[in-house]
Amino acid sequence: MTATDDHIDRLPEADDALAPVSSQAERVADMLRSFVINGSLAPGVRLSEERLSRKYEVSRNTLREAFRLLSRERLLVHQLHRGVFVSRPTCADVRDLFSVRRHLELPAVRRADRADTEAVRAVGAAVDEGEAARDHADWWAMGTANMRFHQALAALAGSARLNEFMNQVLAETRLVFHVMNDPEEYHAPYLDWNRRIHTALAAGHPDLAADELAAYLDASETQLVTAFTAMENGPGPRS
Repeated sequence: MTATDDHIDRLPEADDALAPVSSQAERVADMLRSFVINGSLAPGVRLSEERLSRKYEVSRNTLREAFRLLSRERLLVHQLHRGVFVSRPTCADVRDLFSVRRHLELPAVRRADRADTEAVRAVGAAVDEGEAARDHADWWAMGTANMRFHQALAALAGSARLNEFMNQVLAETRLVFHVMNDPEEYHAPYLDWNRRIHTALAAGHPDLAADELAAYLDASETQLVTAFTAMENGPGPRS
């Protein structure tokens, strides 16, 4: 058994992952995207058509179409004569992703006084999930909760199209996080920041929440750019 086989065997079952969307290929793409967001698929992992087809009982043609969809989202890359791999982000990708996130998240938070109560509660639920993961020392789960927190922030805008785009952006962002060798050290400080943002939203102070979020994004971008710069300038090629 190869490392690729073992990695695919550890992915969740279809009933836990597939969501109802308009086509089988989109269902598979949505599933694979969710695996990227929750950290199950890391940069550089090879996706075997044969293994995925057998595991999820879908045709290889369906998988190829799903791969094409995710390649357009920059989540997968096809390497000639080698196969399909999860993308490896660069420092330039980090800067671009954070620029996009500022355009998506900050306006949604600043207008949160127009959001319904359930949308604000969803932000708090994601913070609760992250704190529970921290209590259990489950640092990757804490990272996934952080993704859900930012999904919930964007969802304050009440736009299905924005939510869909945000999922794509966060999937790329989760790939970026794999550069951090210590998930606890990276994610833990931001959890308290998440709580402050939700507290400001729940108290009816969206501008304060947005100011906190802006500082948060600046700090996170700086930390990740520093890590990527060190990696890209380090000795030897990336594996």
